[in-house]
Parts: sequence; structure tokens; C-alpha cells
Amino acid sequence: RRSHESKREEKEGGNTEIKARIPQRKKDIRRKRREVFGEDEWSKAEKSCNGKRKRDWKTSHKEQKEAKNREKQIQRKKEKQLKKHSSSPSISNSSDNEFIAEEEMAHIMEQVEEKKKVIATIRNKPWPMMKKLEVLREAQAFVEKFEGALGKGKGKKFYAYKMMMNKKWIKFKRDFDNFKTQCIPWEMKIKEIESHFGSSVASYFIFLRWMYGVNLVLFGLIFGLVIIPEILMGMPYGSIPRKTVPRAEEEKAMDFSVLWDFEGYIKYSALFYGYYNNQRTIGWLKYRLPMAYFMVGVSVFGYSLMVVIRSMASNAQENTGEGNGDNFTFSFKMFTSWDYLIGNTETADNKYASITTSFKESIVDEQESNKEENIHLTRFLRVLANFLIICCLCGSGYLIYFVVKRSQEFSKMQNVSWYERNEVEIVMSLLGMFCPPLFETIAALENYHPRIGLKWQLGRIFALFLGNLYTFLLALMDDVHLKLSNEEAIKNITHWTLFNYYNASMWNESVTRPPLHPADVPRGSCWETTVGIEFVRLTVSDILVTFITILLGDFLRACFVRFMNYCWCWDLEAGFPSYSEFDISGNVLGLIFNQGMIWMGSFYAPGLVGINVLRLLTSMYFQCWAVMSSNVPHERVFKASKSNNFYMGLLLLVLFLSLLPVAYTIMSLPPSFDCGPFSGKNRMYDVIQETIENDFPAFVSKIFGYIANPGLIIPAILLMALAIYYLNSVSKGLARANTQLRKKIQALREAEKINKSNKASAAMKSLQDTNNFKNTNQLQATEEGKLCWNSPLTPLQF
Repeated sequence: RRSHESKREEKEGGNTEIKARIPQRKKDIRRKRREVFGEDEWSKAEKSCNGKRKRDWKTSHKEQKEAKNREKQIQRKKEKQLKKHSSSPSISNSSDNEFIAEEEMAHIMEQVEEKKKVIATIRNKPWPMMKKLEVLREAQAFVEKFEGALGKGKGKKFYAYKMMMNKKWIKFKRDFDNFKTQCIPWEMKIKEIESHFGSSVASYFIFLRWMYGVNLVLFGLIFGLVIIPEILMGMPYGSIPRKTVPRAEEEKAMDFSVLWDFEGYIKYSALFYGYYNNQRTIGWLKYRLPMAYFMVGVSVFGYSLMVVIRSMASNAQENTGEGNGDNFTFSFKMFTSWDYLIGNTETADNKYASITTSFKESIVDEQESNKEENIHLTRFLRVLANFLIICCLCGSGYLIYFVVKRSQEFSKMQNVSWYERNEVEIVMSLLGMFCPPLFETIAALENYHPRIGLKWQLGRIFALFLGNLYTFLLALMDDVHLKLSNEEAIKNITHWTLFNYYNASMWNESVTRPPLHPADVPRGSCWETTVGIEFVRLTVSDILVTFITILLGDFLRACFVRFMNYCWCWDLEAGFPSYSEFDISGNVLGLIFNQGMIWMGSFYAPGLVGINVLRLLTSMYFQCWAVMSSNVPHERVFKASKSNNFYMGLLLLVLFLSLLPVAYTIMSLPPSFDCGPFSGKNRMYDVIQETIENDFPAFVSKIFGYIANPGLIIPAILLMALAIYYLNSVSKGLARANTQLRKKIQALREAEKINKSNKASAAMKSLQDTNNFKNTNQLQATEEGKLCWNSPLTPLQF
């Protein structure tokens, strides 16, 4: 009691001391106010000020209490979490004889599954990267700790083993996906080209890689089923006339000029049609080579048709599945283009260049969509450009027909120069080299969008190449018919030669007749080998012209501009000649045109597909190097189509047009009588009937005869046409429904966007109102406080 009393006295003494220290001036001011307003009014004002002060103190005290309670709750949650985490090691590190309770194990299993779901869906969360990494590490640590604890009880070891195998399987799938990505040939080269030159240039190299894969499969078919069996199980070289160089050609058969023209020993090798024997079975396997040759020739077209159509269908599905992403083009590119997993400076530079190029592409698309133009002038210029291009196409076709006719006259002459011998290939290569730039110059009058202009350019070059090819084939077929008309005379010469030989050797029967050497037997024309040689020459000349054009037109031009720009009269980089751009249309159509020649020529020259595989392989490396070292991006960079179906459509058309000449020769022309696997037959397709009659039961030949009846074939074709018409109409209806659904979704997005903007504006207005109200209340409170304590204002003003 004494201590409390002493403390109270000390406090009272302290208060008296503090009161004594109050300045005398304040006391005088208060006294004067009491005298002016009176005791009653002054006491009322003082009470109101004290009440306000108490209310403010109470609200601040409540806020402090609430903040303290929140901190305590957060601390309690953290302690609970720490207790849980601290209990997990004790569970996992307990002795082997202890068991986890069933309820606790079920709870832990639920938590483990939840954490796994978080790990699987962490990428889709709209969180910052630091929060994602933190949550991911916590979830992984939790799963690693408690999965081990789940294997400590009776029957729980299987679950732990299952979890372990699941982890290993997930890791194996991830590694296998990475391995598949690394096994894609030239993927990084194409990505680097796309980052610097845009998706339009990269689409050519993707198409080139796809063509390489298709030709590799075709080469495997021909090499494994035709060439290897003939070499291993057929008759050796020099045993029969078709596998022997004639005596008149042996002297120059190994000269370079002869070999360069694919004559001499190359002509009588497995590279061409005439080398293969017409025996129905060869070797100890009784391998049916003529049937295999025919079926492989048909399979080349069947496989190519299936692959092209399948690729077009998959591209169309991807195109429809992606939807329309042009709503927020620049926003998406700005905020979602960067890859935060990049850890290499070179990769980062490529990604930076790729994003810049994609922005340029989108800007060009936006400018072209908002451009206004004079319609009448544009139509006149486009009509004029098409007229000029038609004149060029007609002139090139007439030139090729004239050159082929001249080459037939040169073939009858003895002394022919190198140019006269290769005039057809040179003219066709020069037309393919100079006409596309001419078309591109004329196309500048049309003022199309770059993507649409590229399609027009591709169509015109396609018409040029196709017209040149078919003109060449028509002229070549005239030569084939001429050789077929002379075959009867050659057959008679052959028979009379053998008859005279045997008659001359029969005068003395005691002397044995010397064998007739295969090189001395008179030969037929073997028009199939002649056609195959022409296609091989065209392919090789196209390869050489392509590489020489790249070296002279791109590389040397780039070197000249780069090193002579410092000492020239004008700026070579900005003016003439400048760096060259990559010719997308010319290269794509050259690739398609070359593939058409491969499809047509592979039936007459089985080794042509191998030559084309080497060509595509060297073209990929050579053109990638030339693009990165010698070319510059287009001035008007444009985005390629989402699918390569335009390229595939041209390739499908070339495939169909390449099938027609081969089908005509199989069905209509008789094969040569002394060369090839179909010699001795009226038509090439007779090998099917022969195989069915000799190797299958009789009822199979009857069934085949019924199937080949025109009374069944014509209705089947009509049924397929009706099915195609029905499916086409169904696909059009689905496309219309798809576009309507897209419009509805777009309208819903717009309405949702408007509602969100309205809600945001209303929320902003309410926020501003509440802030203004709070500010006014705070100003009133501060003014009241000043009046109560410091200001000399009267209570009426307060």
C-alpha cells in the first residue's frame, strides 16, 4: 500500500510540476476567451473538442489492435506450417518398425496429389516468374519429402515404387522429346534464318527439308527393291548384250566428255532402265524383278500422292485449330514474345531479331489493310502485266520446241559440238534463270500485297516451268515414235545377223563354233533409256545452273558491294547493285519443277532419285550459307501463310501432271524388244496378268478380269465423284458454321471488353468519390483540431 501511495504522490507531484511549466501566455489567452464568450459557451466548445479527440483516439486504437491481431494470425499460420514441415522429417526418418496412421496417410496423399497438380499447371498461372519458381520449389520439396514417408507402412512400398517409376517415366518422356527435337535435321539453321529473314524465307527451307524426307523414302524403295536385287541376284555385267557396251563405243566409253553426257559405261549401268533383265524370276530367292519394277514405279506415285494429301490435311487442321489471332497482334507480340528460358547470348540475339522481324511483318499487314488505291488504274496495270507475261510464256514454249527439233537433227550428224549436243538443257536452264526476275519486274506494276504477289509470281513461274516441260515432252515423244517405227527393221537385222553367223559356222562340223560376244550383237534404240538420259541431263544441268547462279549472282555480288563500297562513286549498298534478296518464288518453283522431273524420270532411270537426294542435301547447306552470308531481308518483310498448302497444292498438281506421261507410256507404247524388264511384251502392264496367271490360282485371274471390266470401273468412278461432291459440300457447310461461330465469339469478346471497361470506369469513379470524401473529412478534422488547440478562431467559426 505504501509503495502505491508513494507512486501516486510522485505522479501528482510530477503533474503539478508540468502544470507549473505551462507558459503564462497560454493561460492569459484562455482567460481572455472566457471573459469574451462567457463560461457557458466556452465550456460547451471545450467539451466538443475533447469528444472529438477521444473519438479519434478510439478509432486509432482500434486500428492498432486490428493490425496486431492480423500479425498474430499470420504468425500462428507460419508456426503451424513450420510444425507440419518439422513433423515430416520426423515421419520420414522414424524407424522402420513405426507405421503411419491411415488418416494421416490419406491426408498426406491428398496433399501430394494437390502439389503434383500445382507442378503440372504452374506454367499456366498468371504469376510473376519469381513467385512461380518459389511455389514450384516448395511443391517439389513437399512431394519429395512425403512420398518417401508413404512407403513406410504395410502395403505402402508398392505405392512408393509406383511413384518412383512414374517419375522415371516422366523424365524418360521429357528426354525422348528433347532427343526427337534434336534429331530434326537442320532445325537450328532454319530457326536462325527465320529470325533474320522472316517466316516467308524459312518456309522455303522447311519445304526443302520435307522434300528431302520424301525423296529419301523413295530412294529406299527403289534402291532396296529394284537396284540391289538386280546387282546381287541378276546376271553380271558383260554377260548379255543389254549389260555390255557395244564394240563401236568401247574405245571412247571412258572419256570424260562421253561420261558427262551419260553415255558409255554409265548408259549400260543400273542407273537406267535398259540394264535390267526380263527374266520372270532371278536368284535363289526366285525374286520377280519385272513385277517388282512395275510395282515400285506405281508405288512412287502412290506414296507421293498419299504424303502430299496427308500434309495438306494436317496443315489445314492446324490452320483451323489455331483460330484467328489477329485481334491483339501487337499486344501479344509485345508482352508474350520473349522466351525467358534463353540462356545463350547468340540465341538471345536471334530471338531479338525474330521479334523485330515479326513486328515488321505485322506492320506491313496493317499498312496494306488500311491502304487506299485508285481501282481503275490498278486494274489497267494488272491487265497489262498479265498480257506481257502471257507473251513471255508463249515465246519460251516456242523456243523450246524449236530447240528440241534442232537437237533431233543434230543427233543424226557425226561431228557435233558440245553446245549443239547440250543445247536443249542450256536453253531450258537459261529460261528458268532469267524469266522469273523478268516476271518479278513486270509484277511491280500490279501493286499487290507481298503475300498475294508471291502467289501470283509462283503461279506464273509454275506455268513457265510446266509449259517448258510439256513442250519438251511433246518434242521428245515425237522422237520416241520415230524410234519405235524403226524397231522392226532393227529386229530383222538382228535375226539375219545371227542366221548368217550360224550358217557360216556350219560348213565344217568338226570345228566348234566360237561364241558370239554380246558386244557384237546389234542393238535396238531402247527409247526408255534415251528418255531417262534426257531427264538425268536436265536434272544435272539444273543443279549446276542453280549453284553457279548463287555463286555469281549472290556471293560475288555481295563481295563486290562489301569491299568496293568504300572507293566507289556512289553508295553501292543503298543504290545499284546493292545486296541481293532471296528469291522465294524462283527457288520454290525450281524445287517443284525439279521434283516433277524426278517423278517422271524415275521410271526410266531408277538411279535418278539418288541423284536428287544428293542434290537436296547439298542445296540445304549451300543455300543456307548463301542466305546468311550474301542476302539481305526483303524491304517489305511479310508474314508467310500459316500453312504451306499453296506450295503443296502446286506440288500436287505437278504430281498429277507428271503421272500422265508415265501412264501414257505404260498403257499405250510398246516396250523395247531388247532392253528393260518388260522386253518381249506387248505392253508394260502385261506383267501383272502374267504374274497372276503363273503365281496365283485360276479364280484370282477371273476376279481380276471382272475388276478390270469397264462396266465396273465407270460406276466406281461416278460413285467416287459423287462422294467427293458430297464431302466437299459438307466441308463448305462446316466452314460456314465455323466462321459464324468465330464471329459470335468475337462479338462476345467485344461485349465482354466493353463491360469490363465500363466496370473499370465505374470503379474508378467510385474510388475517386470515396477519396474525395475522405480528403474532405480529413481537411475538416485537421481544421477542427487546429481550432481546438492552436488557432485563435472563435467557436462560431469552428
